[in-house]
Amino acid sequence: MPDFQEQKPLITTSALNQGDFHTIARAISIVENDKPEALSLLKSIQHIHVPVIGVTGPPGAGKSTLVDALIKQFTGEGKKIAVLCVDPSSSFHSGALLGDRIRMNRWYNNPLVFIRSLASRGSLGGLNPMIFQITDLLSNAGFDYILIETVGVGQTEIDIARLADQVVLVLVPESGDDIQTMKSGILEIADIFIVNKSDRPGAKQFFLSLKSSIHYRTSKSTDELHFIQSVATEEKGITELYKVIKNNILHPSSRRSLEQLTQKAWQLISAHRMRDLNKDKLTTSLENATRDPDFNIYRFAEKYKPV
Repeated sequence: MPDFQEQKPLITTSALNQGDFHTIARAISIVENDKPEALSLLKSIQHIHVPVIGVTGPPGAGKSTLVDALIKQFTGEGKKIAVLCVDPSSSFHSGALLGDRIRMNRWYNNPLVFIRSLASRGSLGGLNPMIFQITDLLSNAGFDYILIETVGVGQTEIDIARLADQVVLVLVPESGDDIQTMKSGILEIADIFIVNKSDRPGAKQFFLSLKSSIHYRTSKSTDELHFIQSVATEEKGITELYKVIKNNILHPSSRRSLEQLTQKAWQLISAHRMRDLNKDKLTTSLENATRDPDFNIYRFAEKYKPV
């Protein structure tokens, strides 16, 4: 059984509060890799709410270009922003593919912008498994906003709704054929719908069709939903998007905040209860158990329930 004894954090909360990017990067690595000192560090931070904006959508919709243009809006008003780019895990080392370093390299020397690549590590929800903890670290590091660009895995990408205060769903005119078959989950999570690359043929028709169809597929009111056309490569529609984001932040939903906190607590409690389980030992136990002709997976699993 692995030793999960807490160790004193190598990085103090006061050091994190100073907002040094090297310190922030080290803290994220400690938490992302679940180092022994990670829990002590997380238990020492304050409960601070910093608005989280999630940008999701299918591959090729232009999410990264849109995020790049949004960063310009934030920094133009002197806002300090942390950007988490969740990339597909490398099949060789399970790390991020670091695509954002190519997409957003003009911001890497800007003192107002912190950009970090995170691997999805096989998560079907489009996020890193430690994303809740990482956003908490960033909330204690002096940022005004946290922006998360998800991996772009399509219909399963709904975890961002459990974390973000606002979800921006980026689509393109060619999404018209897919929108009819797209599972309701990814449509219901969005607060802001962006039809990017709106200079393409059929964009206006798709935009109008999207507006009319979404209202039948979500429980949100008309006032809660926003529809914007954009051409991110030319920064068209980005100012309008930025204004909507800022206005929504001024009128947060207390119910949504409580739901997000509940989801975070649920995940942490679940992870804590699983810590004593070793997957290799579980495999061995299963191998032995299946030799019994009366083997039943549900009775087997019941042995591991918490006391």
